Amino acid sequence: MKKKLIIKIGTSTLTAGTNRISYAVVESLARQILVLREEYNVVIVSSGAIATARQFIEIDGCKRVDSKQAMAAIGQTKLMEIYDVVFGSFGLNIAQILMTYRDFENPTAKENTRNTIDRLWEMGYIPVVNENDTVAVEEIVLGDNDKLSALVAAITEADLLVLVSDIDGIFDKNPHLHPDAKLIPLVSNPEEARQYTEEKPSELGTGGMSSKIHAAEICMRNQVEMWIVNGQRPNYIVQALSNAIPFTKFRQDL
Repeated sequence: MKKKLIIKIGTSTLTAGTNRISYAVVESLARQILVLREEYNVVIVSSGAIATARQFIEIDGCKRVDSKQAMAAIGQTKLMEIYDVVFGSFGLNIAQILMTYRDFENPTAKENTRNTIDRLWEMGYIPVVNENDTVAVEEIVLGDNDKLSALVAAITEADLLVLVSDIDGIFDKNPHLHPDAKLIPLVSNPEEARQYTEEKPSELGTGGMSSKIHAAEICMRNQVEMWIVNGQRPNYIVQALSNAIPFTKFRQDL
């Protein structure tokens, strides 16, 4: 039986430091999934709808939540089109799942979501999950899908959640501000890691290290291992699985 792998890719990674979605980043993800799917059933939790919309339109008052929701409505279809075209060129089929946090509070909705993902895997499809930003505001305001990916990992009873970020993992101080910062390769208590969070502002993404630690807490409560991996490194997931690059694991002591 295949293992279950949840990959969360955020806006800062998808845009590769620009204000547009990078086709090369999506292509890199597709190439890695071609390798991974022999051993893993994969779910992608993808941010980037609002950033995608910015490639086509700019709405006045774009910092207002309702404007961001409108941008998400425009950008979500465009984002899925990018995934569909790029993944399709590698023979990979995708399916869209839009969720809100209320779906995880309702036992029936949780069961239906789990069954849908299982059936898509059976059919050879890769579910691409995003928060339904047109009706919910949590991700827009708070978390860039870190929490959402952890909840998806929990309901699917995943073996591993990989948060693809623009940094190698948790450091003992913010490496953007302190050149002597040291990577922490293993965290067994997320609460202790909070002392190391010192956020760097981002124009595009909303998730910071605090939201990743919160995701780790959800994962640990549900016996799911979580990694933070740098999406700017070549073949970052495949390399991390081979322990060929530095990254941070959140895992309870064995």
